[in-house]
Amino acid sequence: MIAFARPTIDWGALSPELVLLGGVALTLVVPLFLRGRARRGFSAAVALLSLAAAAVLAGVLATRDSASTEIVATALRRDQLAEIAQILLCGSGVLAVGVSLAERESDERVGEYYALLLSAVGGMVFFVAANNLITLFLGLEWFSISLYVLTAIAVDRLPSLEAGLKYLVVGSFGSAILLFGSALVYGATGAVRFAEIAAGRPGRPDALLVAGLAMLLVGLAFKVSAAPFHMWTPDVYQGAPTPVTAFMSAATKVAALVLTMRVLVTAFPGQADLWTVALAVIVCISLAWGNLAALVQSDVKRMLAYSSISHAGFLLMPIAAGNALGGRALLYYLVSYAAMSIGSFAVVAARERELARLVTVEDFAGFGWERPGHGLALGLFMFGFVGLPPAGLFLGKFYAFSAAIERGWTWLAIVGIVATVVSIYYYLGLVRMMYMQPPELRLVPAGGSPPRDPALAATVAAAAVVTIGSFVAAGPLIDVMRDAVAFLGFPR
Repeated sequence: MIAFARPTIDWGALSPELVLLGGVALTLVVPLFLRGRARRGFSAAVALLSLAAAAVLAGVLATRDSASTEIVATALRRDQLAEIAQILLCGSGVLAVGVSLAERESDERVGEYYALLLSAVGGMVFFVAANNLITLFLGLEWFSISLYVLTAIAVDRLPSLEAGLKYLVVGSFGSAILLFGSALVYGATGAVRFAEIAAGRPGRPDALLVAGLAMLLVGLAFKVSAAPFHMWTPDVYQGAPTPVTAFMSAATKVAALVLTMRVLVTAFPGQADLWTVALAVIVCISLAWGNLAALVQSDVKRMLAYSSISHAGFLLMPIAAGNALGGRALLYYLVSYAAMSIGSFAVVAARERELARLVTVEDFAGFGWERPGHGLALGLFMFGFVGLPPAGLFLGKFYAFSAAIERGWTWLAIVGIVATVVSIYYYLGLVRMMYMQPPELRLVPAGGSPPRDPALAATVAAAAVVTIGSFVAAGPLIDVMRDAVAFLGFPR
């Protein structure tokens, strides 16, 4: 009889995932015995506390871990890169709860909604710590299935059901490509662990490994929303409930991009001359496609979806550079981008609740004077997306361009600058609509005041604070990001 070695498990290192799974269990079971506002309030409170606790635990682990360690045998890797990504993911989840609190989803499904949100964050937290191709795929499917259901959770709205079906079909196709690529990599190297893949196996054909690498890149590009693998993004962003769109726009990019950098740098250093060029091509396509398509959009959520495709290009640029500066630039960029993305969709959600319908750019006419706080915040986010101070994305783009120039790809930085100039038209077009166009006449309820939503207002304010704070505290943040990417083997 074969004796199986029992793997060593560091339960403390798994504490963020375990807390989130505990929150999933509570939000699924306890609301069955509650009704009305009690059900909604309990589910939101459990989700908020679980996410906050997971973020704190990830922060404690980040300060405790001075070296990269493998946990659950060699399936997961605990290091500062994973822990910083987990803090960003939990923070995105906290902001998503604030946007969701006043959403008009059925009270009968509110427990399931927050359980799926926690499950999605848990899957992403697991995903960014993946240390082999098996846990990579398991984490991908874990959070993807949760997002498929969240997208279609508004079952009384046809656009939500349509978006969920599209996301399921296209997302499953991307997952299948990634899985087949993993099989090819295993066939070429005889290994699934990232470090062992890098070591390779002599005597195997390089073509098999290159084909597997290409399919892995395609599968991950689907999740990043990078063109030309972006076809699901505009329809899903538009059709999904706006709080779900807000969460996806930030958290999915954080998880997929951090894992993409980890896989490419640790598993395929010998093929860097191939994947860096491939990513540079994807960067150019994403910047061109995203910005040009955004110019002609009238639906605000659809415009922000194409903006997300464009920013996928900016975020892939530092990975394509393949240097330590690029690693720091990616992590720093994600901090400000995640906050601004969720904050923008939060303001869109506020406008949707006022008008009780999906909103277009014209629906924001005079919004800056009607809702001064939200208008000022949305203006900050739009200027930030362009890359103007005082948003942290100003320095994020600067570091991304610097990483490309350090690589010797000045032309790629020029492409990014041109794309930034093009984006001014549609970002500042929304600002112009808010402050320079008179509002349309429409009937309002007696009293005429917009509905109060303290949780959403607090979310918008928090996103604005992070946006500006990442610019003000850029030095300490960059130092933290420098230590995080050092675990990948980049020189300091």
